[in-house]
Amino acid sequence: MLLQDTEHRDTALVSALVAVWERSVRATHTFLTDDEINRIKQYVPQAIAEVPELVVMRPDGDSSEQTPLAFMGVADGRLEMLFVDPDHREHGVGKQLLEHGIAHHNVSELTVNEQNPQAVGFYQHMGFVTYRRTEQDEEGGPTRCCTCVSTSRFVLTKNRFPRILSNIP
Repeated sequence: MLLQDTEHRDTALVSALVAVWERSVRATHTFLTDDEINRIKQYVPQAIAEVPELVVMRPDGDSSEQTPLAFMGVADGRLEMLFVDPDHREHGVGKQLLEHGIAHHNVSELTVNEQNPQAVGFYQHMGFVTYRRTEQDEEGGPTRCCTCVSTSRFVLTKNRFPRILSNIP
């Protein structure tokens, strides 16, 4: 697999990543209705275009024409998005992306939909713990979310999260 930090985001790439997003969401976000997915999908191209750090995973090889398998977006050490095509789940793709994000983009915080137990379990397995729960998602929708921080990053980032250290079990 080839990981690429991507600054250039042309229409073709954004469209391909929106397709990965939609396939991933339909496979994992079973708590969302088709109408909710279609409503959210309207905002995905802008989110992909504007996230400060975008990493795309493609099959082995160096062609940027290859269909993306997965992608993640990071802003200021916060994982804003991570989506894996369902045909490539459970093959270490998400792990590779997240490890790259932690090592190269200082990922130490994220929010995950609590109704997506596979994602919650994945992030827990990767060393993240919940420090806050909300009844609404970040857009105000009725989706319960968990905000998590990486326990492995506290040594390096404890000054960034001093108020939450006492909230971690």
